[in-house]
Order: sequence, then C-alpha cells, then structure tokens
Amino acid sequence: MPIKTPLVTLGLTSALALAAAHPALAEMTFNRISSFATPTNMAEGEDRARSSSAEIISASEDGMTLVYTDSPLGVIGLVDITDPKAPKALGNIDMGGEPTTAVFIGGQIFAGVNTSESFTAPSGKLVTVDPASRAIVAECDLGGQPDAVAKSPDGSFLAIAIENERDEDVNDGAIPQMPAGYVVKLPVANGVADCAGQTRIDLTGLATVAPEDPEPEYVAVNAAGEIVVTLQENNHIVVIGADGTVASHFSAGEVEVAGIDGTRDGRLDFSETKAALPREPDAIAWIDADHFAVANEGDWNGGTRTWSIFRKDGTPVWDSGASLEREIAAIGHYPEHRSHTKGVELESVTFDTYDGVPMAFVASERASIIAVYDLTDPTNPVLKQLLPSGVSPEGMATIPARNLFVTANEVDLREDGLAPAHVMIYERTESVPAYPMLTSAGSDPLIGWGALSGLTAGTEPGQLFAVSDSVYGAMPRIYTIDATQTPARITAATDITRGGDTAQKLDIEGIAPDGSGGFWLASEGRSDRLIPHAIYRVDASGAITEEIAIPETLLPHEIRFGFEGITVAGDWLWMAVQREWKDDPKGMVKLLAYNTAEETWGAVHYPLDTPAEGAWMGLSEITAQGDWVYIVERDNQIAGAAATKKLYRVPAAQMQAAELGGTLPVVTKELVRDLLPDLGVLNGYAVDKIEGFAIDAAGTGWVVTDNDGVDDSSGETLFWSIGTVN
Repeated sequence: MPIKTPLVTLGLTSALALAAAHPALAEMTFNRISSFATPTNMAEGEDRARSSSAEIISASEDGMTLVYTDSPLGVIGLVDITDPKAPKALGNIDMGGEPTTAVFIGGQIFAGVNTSESFTAPSGKLVTVDPASRAIVAECDLGGQPDAVAKSPDGSFLAIAIENERDEDVNDGAIPQMPAGYVVKLPVANGVADCAGQTRIDLTGLATVAPEDPEPEYVAVNAAGEIVVTLQENNHIVVIGADGTVASHFSAGEVEVAGIDGTRDGRLDFSETKAALPREPDAIAWIDADHFAVANEGDWNGGTRTWSIFRKDGTPVWDSGASLEREIAAIGHYPEHRSHTKGVELESVTFDTYDGVPMAFVASERASIIAVYDLTDPTNPVLKQLLPSGVSPEGMATIPARNLFVTANEVDLREDGLAPAHVMIYERTESVPAYPMLTSAGSDPLIGWGALSGLTAGTEPGQLFAVSDSVYGAMPRIYTIDATQTPARITAATDITRGGDTAQKLDIEGIAPDGSGGFWLASEGRSDRLIPHAIYRVDASGAITEEIAIPETLLPHEIRFGFEGITVAGDWLWMAVQREWKDDPKGMVKLLAYNTAEETWGAVHYPLDTPAEGAWMGLSEITAQGDWVYIVERDNQIAGAAATKKLYRVPAAQMQAAELGGTLPVVTKELVRDLLPDLGVLNGYAVDKIEGFAIDAAGTGWVVTDNDGVDDSSGETLFWSIGTVN
C-alpha cells in the first residue's frame, strides 16, 4: 500500500527541550555534542566491516586532535575536533603490534605497543609518531609488554607500566606467572624519547599477594614528578619518587559493600551485601599533591564496584561504597547479568580542573556510564552528573581549556548486528543535563528498572505506565511514570504475580488499561524458552486474573517474534505482531484482535515498509486513540545503519477484524512522524528499539526506547514527548 504524506504535524517537546525552557535553573554541566564511529577512520577501499575499537584516548596539547588506540586493527586513530560538534576522521596509523596507550608531548605522539609472541616471552616498544607526516620516526625497546603510558605534566618524561600480563588459562589465572613486570621511566626532550636513558624500576618484593610477580596496570604522574602505579592483580599501590626509587607502597585493601544486587537471578534487588573483597584497582589519577583516586575494577580475585581516594601515604580517605552503583541503577543502567560478579565494574578514573572546579570522572565499563564528581573536598566527593556513553567506556580525556571531555568506547558489536565502537565528545556549558530522561531517583526502596518494552497512559496528564521484558524474567513489573517532571520519574513498581508468587514464563511487550483499575498485558512468546504467546489481565495489585492463549489455528504458524503491543478499542483487544508469521504474505504482519465479550479472534493485515538489504522490518507498539490507531514500525538496525523508526496511524474504521484462516483485509497507513531524528537528540548513535508509545490524558504523545537491560547495549533509555497528537 502506498504511504501517504503526513496529515498531522506534531511539535517536539522532548525532555531535553522542556529542560532548556528553564535557563534560570541552569548551571555548568556536561552534555554530549557528538559521536565518532571508529570504522570511519578506515581508508577508502579497506574492509570497514572489520572489528575496530577505541580503547585509550588522549588529546593534543592544543586540544584540537584526539588519538586513540585500536587494538583489533593494530593502529592508532586520529580525530580532528577543531569543530567538536563535527569530528573529522584523520585516519589510522599502523603500529606494528598492539597499541595500548598513546599520548601527545608537543607535536609528537608516543605510543606503547605490545609485540609479545607469548605470555612467557613478552616484548614491547615505545613508538614515536609524527602526526603531521603520519610517519613513525623512532622506536624504543621496552623489554616487556607495555600497558598504560603517562606523561609528566611538564612533558619531560614518560612513565610506562610494563605489565607482562598473566595467561588467564594457566593456573586458573592466578599469579605468580613469570616474568615479573616493572615500570619504565623514559626521558623526553624536544620531541625525542631518550631510549638509552630509560630507567627500569623494579617492583618485586613489595606486595603481599605474589610479591615476586608484580603486574603494573596503570600509572599517573603528578606535578612533582612522582609516579603512582597500581598493581591490580597484586592488590597493591606503589608511589615512585621523582628520583625514580620507590617512595612508599601499600595494599589497596578490601571493601564490604551493602545495598547492592549480588545475585544474577533476573531481578533487580538492591538489598544484598557483598563480603569484603580486595579492591584490585585498575586506573589511577592524581587529584592533588597528596591524594589520588582509584577505580576498583578487580580482576581474578576481587573488584568491589567502588572507587576510592587515598592519601599517598596509603591512608584511605573515601570510598564510594554502593552509592554510585545505586545511582546508576536509578537511571536504568544497572547490568543485572553482571550481578554475580562485579556489577557496574568501575574501570577508569581521571581528574582535571574546569573553571576552578576540581573534578573526577569515573567510567563504568558494564553500565556504560561516566560519573562526574566535584572534588572540592577530596574527602567528600559530590556526584554532579551521570553521562551516557557508548558501549564499554575505557579511556577518557579532559580538555578543560575548551570545556570539553571525551570518552573512548571500546566494544564493537557489529558482528551481532549492533553498534560499532565510538569516540564521544561532551561540552561543559551553562545548561541543564540532557540525560537522564527517565529516573527512579528518590525511590525508597530503590526501584531498579530497564528494558522498557511497552507504554500506556493513565487517567491524568503525564501519568504513564510501562512494562519491562524478559531481561528481568524473575521480576515482571509495571512501572508508574510521572512525566510532568523533568527528568520523568518512575514513582512506583508493581510486581506481576500468579497465585501470590512472582509470575514466570512472561515476556511482557505491551500494556493497556482494562478500564477497571487493572491492565491487559501482551506477552511475546519464545518457544525456545517455553514462553507462550498470550494475553494476561492483571488487577491493580498486579495479580493475574485472566490468561488468554492464542487460538490453536495460529500455533502452527507462530515464530519467535510475537506480540509487541496491546491496545483496547471497545470490546476488542488489538495486538501488534512484530514480524510476518508463516501464514503471512511477505511484507504483511497481523494486527491480531480478540473480542473480550464474545471471546472470538480475528485480524487484519498491516503492510510493512520495505527493509534495507540484510535488515528486517517489524512493529513495536499499537495505541488506539479516537479515530486512529497508532503503530510504531521500525527496522532492526542501529547507529549509522538505522533507517526506519516511524510512527504511523491507521483509520480506526478500517480495523474490522476478519476471521482467521482466510484472506485478511489490508489497512492503509499514514505517516505521522519520522522518529529517527528524535533519536539523535542526545548526539549519540541511534538506538534500534523504539518499543513504547502512549497518548496521555492531555493528548500528549510519549515515546520510550528499550535498552536491552544494558546487555550488549549502551544502556541509554530515551524518553520524550512528540507534543499534542491530533
């Protein structure tokens, strides 16, 4: 059927736009202004489908150029950010090995490169690159496998962690595994690394854990020329004086954390306590002459989900405990599938001063979030913002002279049809935070949420209800949303129960009011998980009072992709079936109907847009309102490949359910809004799953995306209004 031109115009009043309408409330905040996909840096003619990455990132001294390490390709990538809102590819430079960290000193780039043939015979080099000519101008043998590289603030030397990492397949990954690691201090003058002048600083005999096998992970240098280094697997921290000798060293200690989700069980329950574990810090950053911060990622024997601040004499002065993880959960970014291990896994930390305000930036690898703290008092950090990032932020760069901040997000998921690795750029301006758009902050007990898969309206303006899908299979829930606030607030969560127990075998993808204080729910079937396609009715308490299975005539034709939305029109329940079933013509999907009074079934056919090659097209939501039925149609593509994310409407008069098994009438659709531009409001990459649309009691349309429970996802949930729906 032909697609008509839009007959209605809807105004954009997203959470971002609404917030911007109140400048009097604004303060200096960071917002993302652009994203750069790493495949963009490949040369013309190269296979851009190859896996690439942005792992560790640094900025040039003038703040106009970025360099990141790309381990899968064995290159460093350069990005021109003269205009930070429109980053430009400057290409890749081959390193002759695996680059680990690259930094600028003056006009040159210095990169640590791993050339190891095996774990037992590690090797590596420091490569000097002239970015103007794109030529390697010098190499220094480092004698082992380099990891982190840090420059002194005055540019007079480099500190390099020679990790000589262990083989995780040997001895269950435990250390010691020789050879031991060490730290290299290497002088630099006039853009030239003094290879012969390097000092290799021995760190053996210091740690309590495997003292004969130190594995330096991360290094940082302060203005006094002191080097601080983490020995992650050894759970130890070492301070090396300006003279190149060990000045002090101490255990990173252990932390017990309460108020977390410690069990991978398909539910979000932040009432557990983890017994004391070693911090096993990864990244480290000096805060001032006497304090530094560490991100306690953990490795083989620890990881505490926390970040900490120490004095350089080893005195711990602050630890985040469960506070950051709980804040991350409140904005829907908690990775439940990591509950049994290290939760949000804080891996990276960096520090800088913006307009006189000392700030720490802490990256959560698994939640894909950057936490921004005010460190005016290093013994009492104040959380200011949570910034959305790409998938698995690893590296960060600060550019305070330009009020910019940058992240490198290392995971490339294109092999699974998902997003590539990205570099993301943020600007600090007088503004309000664009993210989060939805939060449960302030809830007590804490309401964890994510994977929102359906949306419906209540009886008051701005009152909405959402459901989450099978990501939380042991916690099917209905969430109450107050959209009159900015950001919108999840104010309550109602568990769906059967016989007094949490309901099982549900994959809720749609919700609609039943007119009696309860709801109709549509569950998408998954035969491989023994989840049936079905309709459920729940009362106001969430208890299932009725279950309606699909008619037996459809069972031979069902596929995995089932109900994706439910709506009520008189005595009829209408369900959008996501994709063609076996009995559907190509390009046609059913809008399946059930008459609650007569207990009969019927359907019409809905014509899908033609997907791009390699993609599929499907439905995500259905909402009846007045003379129209609104339908969200989307492809399964993400980031630069995303093409179709649209809101259509069908005349309600055409929704005349025909008997199943015969020829079904085909409805005509009319484009209401292309939602793809809306997905760009946060200046990240376009997510693939718009899964909720509702029209509230004031006639305002609301849209929400599904973040897949932060599993192979950036975790971002976009929630916005498209204005009055006519």
